[in-house]
Amino acid sequence: MSNTGEHEAVSTPGGEASDASSLDSFFSNILTPGSSLHPTFQIILDGAFAALFTILLTLAILTSGNPHIFALIIIELALWASVKWFVNELKRGPASNASERVEKDGDAVVQDGEEEKKDQ
Repeated sequence: MSNTGEHEAVSTPGGEASDASSLDSFFSNILTPGSSLHPTFQIILDGAFAALFTILLTLAILTSGNPHIFALIIIELALWASVKWFVNELKRGPASNASERVEKDGDAVVQDGEEEKKDQ
C-alpha cells in the first residue's frame, strides 16, 4: 500500500461486475412498461417521498414554521397521494386501453365489449 492517500482497488471475483449488472438490470426494469406496478419500485418511490417529507419537516422546524415550507409539504403530500392513487388505478384497470376503442371504418364504436352503431 502506498502512503499517497490513494486507495488501491481490490477486485473480487464477480464483485464489481455483479454490482454493475444489478444496477443495469435495476434501471432496465424501471424503464420497461408496467414497471410502476413492481413492488420494489413502489417501495423505492415511497422511500423517496418519505425522505422528502422528512427533509421538508426538518426545514419547517429549522425555519420556525415558514409558511412556504408548509405549502411545499402540502404539495408533496398531494403528489404522494396522487401517485399512490394512480398506481392503485393501474392495478385495478385492464392492461390495455381496450375499454373504449373507435374502429377505423367509422361504423361502430366498441365500449366495454359491446358494439354500438353511430347515428349518421
